[in-house]
Amino acid sequence: MDRLAKLSEADKEAFSIIKSELERQEDGLEMIPSENFVSKAVLEAMGSVFTNKYSEGYPGKRYYGGNQFADEIETLAIERAKKAFGVPHANVQPYSGSPANLAVYFAVCKKGDTIMGHNLPDGGHLTHGWKASITGQWFNSVPYHVKEDGYLDLDEIRRLALEHRPKLIWVGATAYVREFPFEALGKIADEAGAYLVADIAHVAGLVIGGAHKSPVEHAHIITTTTHKTLRGPRGGMIMVTEKGLKNDPELAQKIDRAIFPGLQGGPHDHTTAGIAVALGEDLKPEFREYAGQVVKNAKALAEGLMKNGVKLVTNGTDNHMMLIDLTAEGPGRGVFLQNALELAGITVNKNTIPNDPSSPFYPSGVRLGTPALTTRGMKEVEMQKIAVWIADMVNEIKKYRLPAEKSEIGGYVKNFREEMKGNAVVNKLRAEVLGLCKKFPLYGSLMR
Repeated sequence: MDRLAKLSEADKEAFSIIKSELERQEDGLEMIPSENFVSKAVLEAMGSVFTNKYSEGYPGKRYYGGNQFADEIETLAIERAKKAFGVPHANVQPYSGSPANLAVYFAVCKKGDTIMGHNLPDGGHLTHGWKASITGQWFNSVPYHVKEDGYLDLDEIRRLALEHRPKLIWVGATAYVREFPFEALGKIADEAGAYLVADIAHVAGLVIGGAHKSPVEHAHIITTTTHKTLRGPRGGMIMVTEKGLKNDPELAQKIDRAIFPGLQGGPHDHTTAGIAVALGEDLKPEFREYAGQVVKNAKALAEGLMKNGVKLVTNGTDNHMMLIDLTAEGPGRGVFLQNALELAGITVNKNTIPNDPSSPFYPSGVRLGTPALTTRGMKEVEMQKIAVWIADMVNEIKKYRLPAEKSEIGGYVKNFREEMKGNAVVNKLRAEVLGLCKKFPLYGSLMR
């Protein structure tokens, strides 16, 4: 029986919108590296009766009755997280990655403390101390950067750490295409007397699958989302390592208190159920194969793009993502490539590149990756084909430039999108993308 049959009867309008989103995902190439497709089992757990329950507190220490099974599902998720990452403590209640990161500050810092993180325009994350975030306003944020070649500047990080003696140092990013040097940063943090917090939101699944180095031996605290490469629902986790407990035996309790009652109320039990199911999948041998294939696909895609004349930041990738640098034809052109590819059925996102000559609103790069394509079963052969398609679109938009007057940009981009709807290259590519997607079905008869 169709699992959404009741919805189709009860609310045809909402059902129609959800069906349209399913068709968008089925019939397009999802290449935003922070997105993925969960299994039908995870979807079912997310839509389970756990959505009805309220469970303030932790297993065995709830403020509401009737939580015996909520305790069981949360304990299951915790134990699977500890096993997957090899850590002694895990908290699976954060609503997402940003709340998890805020809880770390709340647990180990006081307002005004000095912190260090990867500079946002260089590929870092808002919650690592960027000026627009509360983390950059409540704390004395000292950002570190990448070098001209796009790799982290370890010499600068060490110099800044010893000069400013931060309370904590973040390692992790939202747009960094090389493997994180956890060991080197762990030594720097130790030398500076700082907590090292590894935000592995993007590479968590690769870490579990052995396709990326683990931070467990080098960091005191680990945060992550549970979607992206981990391939679960949209949630978060915080883990404390043996190194963290050795530094502060009460660190796990501080983290737990920071989440509840410090920042959150009751956990989303249906999300916890989905996390438990996803982690169960991650612990199976086939997930290790998946993680390895994600990286193989990313390397193949990067190689194909460069072979076809597309410039990439650092000239390649070590993980699941890459950054296209479009500055050769002028600054701020990421919006053109994003829009053109979307019309053709390929979803990517405009993104800043290191030393971007344009603004974050109209950046000069595009971020793309392979987790969702790999979930569908695509491999290196498909990556080579997709690389040619993207390169063709890069060439197709070369003549477009952002107006010098800011007031004219919005209208120009809108007109560009309308013009591209009738573009022959876009429409030809849309048909080819659809043909490829039909060979790699996603959910099949989920709503049909």
